[in-house]
Amino acid sequence: MLKQRIMTAFILIPIVLVVLFYLPPAVFRILTAAIALGGAWEWTGLMEIQLTSKRSLYVVLVALLFGVAIFIPINLAVFIFVLAWWLFASALIFYYPQSGGWWSKSVAWRGVMGMFVLLPCWVAINYIRDQDDGLYALLFLFVLIWGADSVAYFIGKKWGRNKLVPFVSPGKSKQGLYGAIIFSILITVLTLSIFHTSFVVWPWAILLSVVTVIFSVIGDLFESMMKRQAGLKDSGSLLPGHGGLLDRIDSLTAAAPIFVLGSMLLGMYFD
Repeated sequence: MLKQRIMTAFILIPIVLVVLFYLPPAVFRILTAAIALGGAWEWTGLMEIQLTSKRSLYVVLVALLFGVAIFIPINLAVFIFVLAWWLFASALIFYYPQSGGWWSKSVAWRGVMGMFVLLPCWVAINYIRDQDDGLYALLFLFVLIWGADSVAYFIGKKWGRNKLVPFVSPGKSKQGLYGAIIFSILITVLTLSIFHTSFVVWPWAILLSVVTVIFSVIGDLFESMMKRQAGLKDSGSLLPGHGGLLDRIDSLTAAAPIFVLGSMLLGMYFD
């Protein structure tokens, strides 16, 4: 399992770098939409939909939402709404399985939750990509989230004793979370030092990174909760050692919108 994770990571890292730095914005938007729609297909498994026609219909509905989102102005209010959704999702996670009473038997509710998971993430990633220095901001976000996820995994394997949310994800530990937070602080300090950023910004940038990583864990746990309800170990089998597409982007689904929201607030504060 560990060997597969490492080999897959070595393959994916250069692909991500090429996609990030060499694809034009329009192509990048289409490719990320395709990845998100692949996630939508896997989400139908979490909805426990078996018929290919119904799974395809859900993907089409999500694609239509993506098309509509292109014409919606992106502002602070949009991401405040997304923050509210993820705070609500956090309550569902920490009160599971009791919280599953109203949504677990409803395909429609699980479908709506999938839209709230996938659409804001796609919007946020492309919003970052389109900003000045957006490529480097997006690279930082990827390193922050996937690095923290890897650190949490290895620390959890070695020293994880206190379970984080055992009813949702028995493998995740508080020690792993602490390791991820420490990593977020260190990588942020390193980045700020490299770019000679004013010390006035440091506490806020570090706070944003820590909050982003915490929400990345929430995104991961939310998918874990959905998989547990559906009786699935992985969302798919596309990536050896990593499961499906959703298993690879679940942390980003919550982290990317929160990162954008925090960046907007910091921009307003320092302007």
